[in-house]
Amino acid sequence: MEKFIKITSTVVPLPIENVDTDQIIPARFLKATSKEGFGDNLFRDWRYDKDNRPVKSFVLNNPTYKGEILVAGKNFGSGSSREHAAWAIAGYGFKIVVSSFFADIFKNNAMNNFVLPVVVTDDFLAEIFHSVDNNPQTTLTVDLENQRITNNATGKSENFAINAYKKECFLQGFDDIDYLLNKKETIKAYESRRN
Repeated sequence: MEKFIKITSTVVPLPIENVDTDQIIPARFLKATSKEGFGDNLFRDWRYDKDNRPVKSFVLNNPTYKGEILVAGKNFGSGSSREHAAWAIAGYGFKIVVSSFFADIFKNNAMNNFVLPVVVTDDFLAEIFHSVDNNPQTTLTVDLENQRITNNATGKSENFAINAYKKECFLQGFDDIDYLLNKKETIKAYESRRN
């Protein structure tokens, strides 16, 4: 996987609270067992009408907004524990989701799929939405090494928390197996000392 250290990007604003995993990826798309194609159906029922035509008012259909960062309202990823929601977000091209609260299972699924969930305060989230409303070219910088997110329109920043193990995996570009393989010599040395 690609190492994640610092990303500066424009954002896609989704100021909707209580977005659940069925809204992120509707249940009818869960039959596939590979991650391929899930990004095409991200927010499917919000992006397309019943005749499969794009809903012009939905943010993902608005060419004004693009970037690697999705900024969502409070309580993102609630509902069922489907990992497919993280697959859809990653498949669409988002590397970061910013919200003031994430459901725990979604948060872990996101990190396992190299999507960084960044938790900010309600006030900071509101400021980001305000900045993007004023200028859709507003960028955020997410500095994982220093665990800091900055709204480049205002210069304001906040620190965010992340599990130390997952942080190392992101910084090194490791999934769980890569991480263990990277520790192979340390594990061998430990085992030889025990024998």
